[in-house]
Amino acid sequence: MISNELKKALLSNGSFTDIIGQGTTKEQLKSALLSERNVIIIGPPGIGKTTLAKNVAKLLPDMTVNDCGFNCLPEKPVCQQCKSGAKTAKKKSKGSERFIRVQGSPDLTAEDLLGDIDPIKALKFGPTSLEAFSPGKVFRANNGVLFFDELNRCPQRLQNALLQVLEEKKATLGSYKVDLDADFIFIGTLNPYDTSTEKLSDVFLDRFDLIYMTYPENHETEKKIVIEKGRIIEPVEFPQQLLDFTISFVRQLRESKKLEKLPSVRATLGLYERAQANALLRKHKQVQQEDVKDAIMSVLAHRIGLKPSARYAMSPEEFIKEELEDFSQDHKMLQGDGR
Repeated sequence: MISNELKKALLSNGSFTDIIGQGTTKEQLKSALLSERNVIIIGPPGIGKTTLAKNVAKLLPDMTVNDCGFNCLPEKPVCQQCKSGAKTAKKKSKGSERFIRVQGSPDLTAEDLLGDIDPIKALKFGPTSLEAFSPGKVFRANNGVLFFDELNRCPQRLQNALLQVLEEKKATLGSYKVDLDADFIFIGTLNPYDTSTEKLSDVFLDRFDLIYMTYPENHETEKKIVIEKGRIIEPVEFPQQLLDFTISFVRQLRESKKLEKLPSVRATLGLYERAQANALLRKHKQVQQEDVKDAIMSVLAHRIGLKPSARYAMSPEEFIKEELEDFSQDHKMLQGDGR
């Protein structure tokens, strides 16, 4: 159940300040959280999905919990240690400390997510005793956020296990059926452009609200992200005109009909930082055209993917070189060797 403190934070104008722009996405997420829905954020890599989920955790109120690793409230124990009545020290827990991340991958197991049988405890309490059960990450997210990154990379059997947890508040593991007393906000993510993934069933998706997130809305928003989030390598200065050129070039690549994999904000940040580093190595006081140009292949080539129709005609490096020459002619910069 959503706390009054979180509700108040979501209704304030100061929530989700870690993300620049993305106004529609933020409003959709607030609405879903206020109605206590499970959420999947859909979007390409490098646009801030993880940052947004962490921001939700930061909005959670501080609370006093048992120092057991499962954020048990003294009056509402979840783990076997606290349920047994064992004396446990208390601690103050910030919301950001109750953010538990699960990375989706084909080799992820139900045991990783739900828990497993501790063989030593099984010998002591018996193989079918709940005391032998060692809770997994789902339980560690108690009173916090369970963040499941790249949900569509986990196998079908794990989707089914997660479905039971979210629907029935129970976890079945072998011959064990464990009541799930943990209370958490579930936020998953998926990249719709990743084709090497498992299909999410309609039954599974029916338990979620889908929120879509994309690249920064406009040039100024992306520029603000770069300036605020990018590393500043002193004492080098990045001229505004050249920075605008760099950002505009990346944004134009995203509009190309020849690409199926587009450069993310990490590409823009990478160019911003690498150009400064190149300038520092060359003892330039300001970033120059050659500093940007010499970073482009290293930062961009592996972050794009050509469509099959273009893939057989050119390599990513050739595509970028061609696009850069055309873009430079239009903007009268970085032509030739840029010197």
